[in-house]
Amino acid sequence: MRMKKSHTQATVGVIGGSGLYDIEGLTATRSIRVRTPFGAPSDAITVGTLSGIRVAFLSRHGRGHLLNPSGINYRANIFALKSLGVSHVISISAVGSMKESIQPGDVVVPDQFIDLTRHRASTFFEDGIVAHVAFGEPVCPELGEALFASAERAGAKVHRNGTYLCMEGPQFSTKAESRLYRQWGVDVIGMTNMPEAKLAREAELCYATVALVTDYDCWHETEEAVTVEAVLSTLHRNVALAKQILGAVMPSFAHPIECTCHRALDHAILTAPKRIPAAARKKLAVLIDRALSPQKGVR
Repeated sequence: MRMKKSHTQATVGVIGGSGLYDIEGLTATRSIRVRTPFGAPSDAITVGTLSGIRVAFLSRHGRGHLLNPSGINYRANIFALKSLGVSHVISISAVGSMKESIQPGDVVVPDQFIDLTRHRASTFFEDGIVAHVAFGEPVCPELGEALFASAERAGAKVHRNGTYLCMEGPQFSTKAESRLYRQWGVDVIGMTNMPEAKLAREAELCYATVALVTDYDCWHETEEAVTVEAVLSTLHRNVALAKQILGAVMPSFAHPIECTCHRALDHAILTAPKRIPAAARKKLAVLIDRALSPQKGVR
């Protein structure tokens, strides 16, 4: 039986990182396998209702943690969420702290990224169509503020703003690298928010991160070297907190959160519309139809 479109549509996309493979309290759920022009997403997407808001949940690494950070199909993940009607993406991510003041168990809502990844496709625009989106402010300020306020209400020790450095992985940092990043003023380090945030901007989605601090990376001389065991021990405690934050933020979406993220492609596509290959136009229709429409000012 064909599902009604309303049953497969959502407003908020939640991408769960290490340890977060489901959302408690999600009702009227359906599991959907979404096909995209970029291949398969990390897993089936669970669509349901949380606090009256339609939510699409995707496990970034796949249930059972099958994909390493470089093996994630970031383009398929973001495209799939966009195709389900998602307008806002909340990324739940495990990170290491690069500052003494940010302790394991804390939460950070960063506002900046440094991208040190090397082996990941980082744009939808190729094969005859070129676009350059603005990315000076990579995090949606409205969504970031809503997550920060919700984390406070959930009782988290939460830090607003800061820089998330995304490394390639899957290995952890060397001490020399960790010390260098500290000199750069980096706040947290992770392996998954790039190119995820870049692709979300190209897809005209609001994007923000709830970074769950699990360790001090390897720079902290008085702490044990970062290990998977240590990370998972803290992560399991943080996951429960992340679920509380998600529940607390949902009422924010009772009224539309509008911002410039939803118009990121205005004036960003450089290729003349008549010169865009038909195959590329069809492939990216979900992403570009609004921007190329004569009435592109209307969402």
